Amino acid sequence: MRRVVLLAGAVLLTGALSAQDGPEPAELLPGSAATVHVARDARAFSLSSATLPFDRQLDFRVGDGVFRKLWVSAPSSTTNSDGLGPLYNARGCQSCHLRDGRGRPPEAGEAASSLLVRIGAADGSPDPVYGGQLQTFGIQGHPAEGRVHPDWTEEEVALAGGEVAHLRRPHWRIDSWGYGDPMQGLRLSARSAPPMIGLGLLEAIPEAEIVAGADPDDRNHDGIRGRAAFVPSAFLGRAALGRFGWKALAPTMEDQIADAFRADMGLSTTLHPEGFGECTAAQVTCRGAPTGGEPEVDPRLFDLTVFYARNLGVPARTAPSPQVLRGRTIFRETGCSSCHRPSFTTGQVPGRPEHSAQRIWPYTDMLLHDMGDGLADDRAEGAATGREWRTPPLWGLGFTRVVSGHTQLLHDGRARNALEAILWHGGEAQAARNRVVGLPPADRAALLAFLDSL
Repeated sequence: MRRVVLLAGAVLLTGALSAQDGPEPAELLPGSAATVHVARDARAFSLSSATLPFDRQLDFRVGDGVFRKLWVSAPSSTTNSDGLGPLYNARGCQSCHLRDGRGRPPEAGEAASSLLVRIGAADGSPDPVYGGQLQTFGIQGHPAEGRVHPDWTEEEVALAGGEVAHLRRPHWRIDSWGYGDPMQGLRLSARSAPPMIGLGLLEAIPEAEIVAGADPDDRNHDGIRGRAAFVPSAFLGRAALGRFGWKALAPTMEDQIADAFRADMGLSTTLHPEGFGECTAAQVTCRGAPTGGEPEVDPRLFDLTVFYARNLGVPARTAPSPQVLRGRTIFRETGCSSCHRPSFTTGQVPGRPEHSAQRIWPYTDMLLHDMGDGLADDRAEGAATGREWRTPPLWGLGFTRVVSGHTQLLHDGRARNALEAILWHGGEAQAARNRVVGLPPADRAALLAFLDSL
């Protein structure tokens, strides 16, 4: 009871990092009252949020079952599990978001299991044969569109204090195009599956609060030009603020889940009723394959999947060491908090008291930012240009190794740790990146310790 009173009071606090070294008590509970207390182990991202009512726990567990379900091609005797493909990237949600965690690029000789590739022209238009996303698997009788592999080149970056960091630059190639040559000038944009925690809380941040942080004309002359991404929502039937995905393409969890069913698994829903997924008009045989019903994902199963994804809890942080406290200050002083905004307060969400009026610490401003040439995919998508990416939340960052078995970061997993991720920052983040390069080694280590504490 005492903890709830503390959290309720924390809602009244401001969203910026203070100049003091010590964190606010609520900062160690990044999901506010919804925070889960769990050891740093493989299940840390898979628990229901602490505010989820007891009478909805069964829905959460059933939703978890749907999330883990492996779909099969139609026709099948398992009528609630058929309709996969004909072309697809994964057989189930859990296949990409293993233990609800972060995906990674494939190793040499390995099929991409938690990374997909968006394709098309520089203006965002899809390939006339392959569409807007490469499907790396096909059901029987339907060849995959291609296999994706990264080749890497190493680059050195000199850091203050005599240290040297090594970056790896990906060069993506597609082997064995299954339906002929793609369009000339094709752009490839690899995307690792992001972690699933705290999505319902991010969805509950008031739109006006996010938009208020945008500064596309850089009126305050700090070099940061965050833009709000307004994109079509099939669920709402209108344009709305994009919140989810590397390019902020999905305004709601319903949009995000429906898009994943369609593009990643070739499954139809009430929002996307076509039974052939991403198959283009040029892929005639693909479009003529049997379907698993109309829609293939029963609306009840769809709603349970959304409910599950919306209510995955954010793990609590441990008490900070003096080094972490120092790193927290450096995070602000280097300018990292200009885009990775520490805190928001969620709004009043009708029918969802578990997500309402919570002071949360996701470390994102939910806006699009120009990240420079190094991270550019040179392919417009939604409201984003080929140089813009949505600021990813940092909460749970330190749990990545134990949950996902690796520490590969950024949209395509090129960064093998947090320092490499920082060093890839350019564009609006160039000045902050340069400050990190110029830090004394002890201060740089403190910054990384702070990031690992999140």
